[in-house]
Amino acid sequence: MQAVNVKTDLQDASLWRDVFFTSRDGLRLHARSYDPEVVTNYPVVCLPGLTRNARDFEMLCDALCAAGHRVLAVDYRGRGQSDHDTDWKNYSPFMEALDLTDLMAREMVHKAHVVGTSRGGLIAMILGAMRPTALMSVVLNDIGPVIEADGLARITGYAGRIPDPVDWNDATRIVKDIGQRDFPDIDESEWRVVAEQWFNDVNGQPVSGYDKAIARAVTNVDLDSAPPELWPQFNALRRFPLMVIRGENSDILSVATLDKMCRLHPGTVRVDVKGQGHAPLLRDAPTIEAIVAFLARDTD
Repeated sequence: MQAVNVKTDLQDASLWRDVFFTSRDGLRLHARSYDPEVVTNYPVVCLPGLTRNARDFEMLCDALCAAGHRVLAVDYRGRGQSDHDTDWKNYSPFMEALDLTDLMAREMVHKAHVVGTSRGGLIAMILGAMRPTALMSVVLNDIGPVIEADGLARITGYAGRIPDPVDWNDATRIVKDIGQRDFPDIDESEWRVVAEQWFNDVNGQPVSGYDKAIARAVTNVDLDSAPPELWPQFNALRRFPLMVIRGENSDILSVATLDKMCRLHPGTVRVDVKGQGHAPLLRDAPTIEAIVAFLARDTD
């Protein structure tokens, strides 16, 4: 196991506190807890993508906290400030869902809205089948039951293969080179923020924000055949209010898949994010406002 000592004040850390807990197999795992002065709404749990972490949700968490939600933003095992796992096979959505249920129990979050980006949406589907009483509603950010092969191939092409940058300017260049085709409207200052989300800060130096062994969990996928479709898992969400966000340039969630999701789940709220790919950054005001409004309407 590898403990990660990460600087947490790249952004103003005044709005959250660090939560550490021990997984059932002994790893020290981390989440951020955003705690409003007065809680007026159900908690929200934010689940990042495959190699991402709690920092991805900073602006959304601030907005949700201001709206009276307590928010937990999760670092899965091997990401962010959580310990690395010595067995790469444990980097699976099912294991991460188990870790999530342990976190929710520890923090006495018995029922919550879930915002899941990419892999986080897959975990939301698992939670819908495994522990449906824990869900209030679900926001899927650029993920659905059909994962497009081209997008999966792109992810497997860089996951675990990005070299550690020499400094933060180099980190900014790296994330811009990877993302600018699908995110053409992001300016230079915003790419720096994205770099600070992607990479951990260790003694002022950017280093990988995830255990590179995670790549083994995706590089074993057979790219010569279509990825398995997850409609049964999606059906677990049909009992909950659902919002689906899609980036205009996404190569993971197709328009055809989203159309079918909306047919199978009547009442789905659909948000299309212009000029962004996989996955939308959840940093633009219209998308954040749409999520806050959607969660505000769902009460017991």
